[in-house]
Formats: sequence, structure tokens, C-alpha cells
Amino acid sequence: MIHFEEFTLANGLRCIVHEDHTTPIAVLNVLYNVGSRDEDVEHTGFAHLFEHLMFSGSVNIPSYDEPLQYVGGENNAFTSPDITNYYLTLPAANIETGFWLESDRMLGLAFSENGLEVQRKVVVEEFKQNYLNQPYGDVWLKLRPLAYQTHPYQWPTIGKEVSHIENAVMDDVRAFFAKHYAPANAILVVAGAVTVADARRLAEKWFEPIPGGTPYERQLPAEPRQTAARHLDVTADVPANAYYRVYHMPGRAEAGYHTADLLSDVLGRGKSSRLYQGLVKDQPLFNSISASCTGSLEPGLLVISGRLNAGVTLEAADAAVEAVVAQLRQDLVPAEELEKVKNQAETSIVFEEIELLNRAMSLAYSKLMGDANLVNQESTKVQAVTAEGVLAMAQDILRPENASTLYYRAQPEVAASETVAAAATE
Repeated sequence: MIHFEEFTLANGLRCIVHEDHTTPIAVLNVLYNVGSRDEDVEHTGFAHLFEHLMFSGSVNIPSYDEPLQYVGGENNAFTSPDITNYYLTLPAANIETGFWLESDRMLGLAFSENGLEVQRKVVVEEFKQNYLNQPYGDVWLKLRPLAYQTHPYQWPTIGKEVSHIENAVMDDVRAFFAKHYAPANAILVVAGAVTVADARRLAEKWFEPIPGGTPYERQLPAEPRQTAARHLDVTADVPANAYYRVYHMPGRAEAGYHTADLLSDVLGRGKSSRLYQGLVKDQPLFNSISASCTGSLEPGLLVISGRLNAGVTLEAADAAVEAVVAQLRQDLVPAEELEKVKNQAETSIVFEEIELLNRAMSLAYSKLMGDANLVNQESTKVQAVTAEGVLAMAQDILRPENASTLYYRAQPEVAASETVAAAATE
């Protein structure tokens, strides 16, 4: 159980305080209600660009990192399709430094042309290095638009194409900041060796003077129910054939999410899962295979992915995966198997809550979903999943017509050389 108290400042900033005096550390976590789903289709990658720009200096503080390092702190951030999250840890005795730094960049970035140019180059290089010039790096650049044809989940957080970042101009940057980075669109979590009274006092001192801004109201297009299977076949200079299949599934805040999540665990979580046992151990078709969920706030994806062994065709691997999936659509999961994945999920929840920072992030995310106490209901929801519910979910989402499949083929000469090398070692 994660204990907390919450309050809202006059400018709309939602604040949560989680006291833990067993540690001398404090955490400040600022979640902004903006992700890549909130971008214009012609200006994608902006939420991720802002993750970098927010470290380029604010109006009053030219260097964000230096003051934090002076007091023994460290920080980082991440962007997802749904949120942008900034966090820092520091000795609790120096917590006011964190309030000062986070509030100043919420108040206003420096917006220098030099800062924009530097971060634009960093992001463009990241795009090229991780998505364009790395084996399998462009998988989500291909899978997302295959699965999503209406909803803005159709592009990854890095953006649809590198030109969108290369051509970003200051007017667009200022408009994006003004729309999304304001107290009314943010959640602040303070955790660690700090009292609720001190956290409220510091929040009122440093954050409350900031203009609240206009609460962001999403009106995103819903993805229609998929009624026909989709397929994409690509060839690239990669070391082995790879297989990807995704199914539309409930969003993170929907009633069926935990059932779908456990269904993915039955399919492909760890070496005791059905896909691994059947297609790696029993039939050596895959070198590795797994299943997981994207965990999106809006309807997301159940993802199956694997690398094939040399000499195995993608068509044969696809048929084998379908056989495993089809069984889940037909039969109840045995009680012992369902209990195993429930225990795995429970273990993950317990381990995540060990870290103070994870607790702070979970509280912020739960608040974004509508209720911070959702963080304390995860175990109950996992335990409530039944075998009958898993079967019904499998029949609904593991339909062949709900699948989008990507064959990622190695170039023939690469695959051939691997086959020769494998034969030479036998």
C-alpha cells in the first residue's frame, strides 16, 4: 500500500505527496499530460524534442544540471505516446533546489535559437542512429502505421520522419510549449523524506505563481475496429529473419486491460510461456520469442515478436504462432498456469514499489488516469482475472482479422551466409 495525500494549487497544478522517512532521499516527479499522440501529423516528434529542450535552460537558469549536481542530485526524463515525464532525486535536505529548478522551466524556457539547434541535432542523430541505421530499428516506424490507420498512435515518439524535426522552427516550438507545458496540464509528485506541510509550502511558493494555462482537452480520432488482417513484408540488411504480430487490445484505463495483459503473459512472458515452450524449446523455430503489451492509455497493442533460427521460413513460423494463438481462443487456461502468471504480475508490482522513484511515477500516472489510488488497486485487479475472462478476451482480440503482421526478412546473402556458418559449426 502506497500512502499519499493530495491537493491542488490555485493554478490547477495537481500535487501528490508520499512520505517515506526511511530514506534520506527525496523525489520530484513532474508529469505533463502530453505525448506523441498530441502532435500534428505534419509536425511529429515534438513531445520528444521537448524532452530535450527542457534541459536547455529556462528564463532564469541557463544550465539545469549544474545547480542540481551541486546539491547531490540527478535527473532524467522520458517521452511516451501518452505522457512526458521529468524526474529528479536529491538529498531531502536540499529539496527546495528541485522545486526551484522544476518550477522555473515550467514558467518558461529560454527559447534560444542556439538551444533549439543543438537539441534538434541531438534528436535527429538519435533518430538516425536508433531508428534508421540500426538493425530492426525501424520496426515501429513500419508496425505502427500498419496497425493504426486513424489514431495518432500510428507514429512512434521519435516521430514519423526525421524531416519533421529537421524543419522544426521556433514559432512551432513556442506554440507547443504554450499549449501543453502549464500547471493545468501537469501533475507534481513529491516523495521521500519530506512532510506534507513542507511539500505544500514549497509548492505554493515555487509553482503557484505560475499562470495556470488552459487545460488541454483531447479530441483524438478513435481507431475503428479492425475487420481484416493486415500484412507487411520487408527485406533489409539484418542478421536474421524477424517476426512481428500485433493485435488491438483495451487501453490502460479500461476494464479489460489486466485480463489482456495476463493473456499476453500466458502467450509469451518468460521461458515457461506457451510461445517459448512450443516454438523455441519443443519446435526450434525461433531463437527467441515473447509477447507483451504496449500499455497505452488509449486502446493499445498486444505484441508478439521473435527472431527465427537459420533455415526457418517466416511462413512456417507464422503458422506455428497462429497454432499457439488458436488454442488460446478455444480452451480455458488451466488454473495452475493462470496462477503462475498472476504470481509473476504480483512480483513485478512488489518489486516496482521498492524504489521510491517508481512509487512517485506510479502515483502520477494513476492520477492522470483519474485517481491516484489506482496504484493501490493493481493487485486486486490482477487477482480478479478469471480463466473464463481470459478465454473471452482471447476470442475477442486474438482474432485473425484483428492481427497486423510484419515479416522482416534478412537479405538472401546474409541469411545464406548464416546458414553456411551454422552448418560449419555442426
